[in-house]
Formats: sequence, structure tokens, C-alpha cells
Amino acid sequence: MQKRNPATARRLGLWSTLGIVLLSAVLSLAAPVTELPREQAIKLVNQIRRADYEGDRPALQRLYAELAPFAENKDLASRVRYWRGFALWRRAINGFNDNVDPKEMEDDLKMAVEEFEESARKDPRFVDAKIGALSCLGFVAYLNKKDTARVQQYAAKMGPLMADIKAAEPENPRFLWVLGPRVWNTPEERGGGQVKTIEMYQKGLEIIRSRKTATSDPLEPAWGEPELLMSLAWSELNRTTPDLKAAEECACSALELVPYWHYVKDILLPQIEEARRKQN
Repeated sequence: MQKRNPATARRLGLWSTLGIVLLSAVLSLAAPVTELPREQAIKLVNQIRRADYEGDRPALQRLYAELAPFAENKDLASRVRYWRGFALWRRAINGFNDNVDPKEMEDDLKMAVEEFEESARKDPRFVDAKIGALSCLGFVAYLNKKDTARVQQYAAKMGPLMADIKAAEPENPRFLWVLGPRVWNTPEERGGGQVKTIEMYQKGLEIIRSRKTATSDPLEPAWGEPELLMSLAWSELNRTTPDLKAAEECACSALELVPYWHYVKDILLPQIEEARRKQN
């Protein structure tokens, strides 16, 4: 039997190894890439955020359902539950702009509360889930404002949530945004009023801008700056003595951040322009 030259054997071994490496690389490029659950969830959350601004209620309903497979993932469950609640919360809020049946909005809000509550159960320190639940309960109470007993029922649920949030993160900018309508409708002698509301929105804006970071987790709620600008615009428009210049500036600033925001672009800005025409 002919003996193989050691140098030749080494060369053959090297070429064999290189061939295996190259073949593996080609196969890895040809094989379909399967996204990790976290990456899939992030994509759906980004779509929810856009659908909210676009006022796309059918998409919010669909995306709420598409997040369901990740709701029991132990590493994602709390945040996935939050964003499922968020989708229904914003679906209901957008319904106010489209004259949707109040019963349909109430159903969305109640389901959103369940998602937010489950999110908070899975992570008791997650304050934003409690903020979402608080807002939804407030909207349900508003939709039933003629039924005193039901309003009291929802108010009783809101009290503990309010206390928990104030104890944990009283300056959470999303909490300040959610509080806005309540403060607006509270008499000045009881600590509310228009000026107080505007000051609160401005404070929230300062806080959220100071917390901006490029490395934030996409599944952690960081929204709020466009919403606070929008609410400032609405407040400046609807205060007893409107400041239309400030209202327009805030609305335009919100659109700079979210150019496709249906409510601001197609509803709020035209209202400001109409008020200016009447003023002139």
C-alpha cells in the first residue's frame, strides 16, 4: 500500500476543512432565517404604534390578536400583555374620532383593562401597565356617566391604581398625560383647571425629553412626547382664552415627530385653522 506524504495529507486535510466551512456558510445563507419571539413581538409592537397614530382601528384589532402567541412567553409575557392592552386602548380612543358605537368602545376598554391587569400581575413593579388600566377605567366611567352607580363602581377601582402609581412614579410622563383630562375638568379650588393642566403637560414634556436614550428597550413604553404635544395643542385651542399660535406650534411639533398622525393632521390642525378664521 502506497504511503501518503505527510505534507500532502496535511494539505488534503486543510482543503477538506475549508470545504466544510464554505459549504456550511452557503447552506446557512440558503436556509430561511427564523426570527426569535422577541424580534417578532417588537415588529408587531411597532406596527401597533403606527396603526394607533394612523387611526387604523381594524389593524389594531388584528395586531392585538397577532400578539397572542407571545402572551405566555415567560420572558415577554408582561410586556406583550401591556401592548395587547395598548392596542385595544388606542382602538377605543380612536373610536371617539370616528363616532363608533360606545358599546364597542367599552368592550375594547374592558378587554384592555384585563390585559393591563395581567401585565401588572406578571410584573408588579411595572407601573405603565397600571397607568393604562387607570386610563381605560376612566374612559369606561365616562361612557357610563349617566349611570351614577356604575361610575362609582369604576371610581372605586381607580382609587387603588392611582395610589400605587403616585407612590411609585408620580412624575411618569405617561401618567401626567393620562391625568390631564381629569385635572382639566376639576375646579381650580380643588387643584385642577386649565392652567394646571397645561403646566402638567409641559412638565411631562420636559421630563420625557430629559429621559431620551438611544438604547431603550423597544418593548418598554417610551411613548409620550407626541401625545403631550398634541394635548398641549388641544388645551391651548380649547382654553377659555385660546392661544392659537401656541396651539398650532404644538400641533406642528407633534407632526414633526409623527408626520402620519391622523388625528393631529386631519382633525386637530383644521380645528385650529377654523378657530383662527373665526377670530380674524
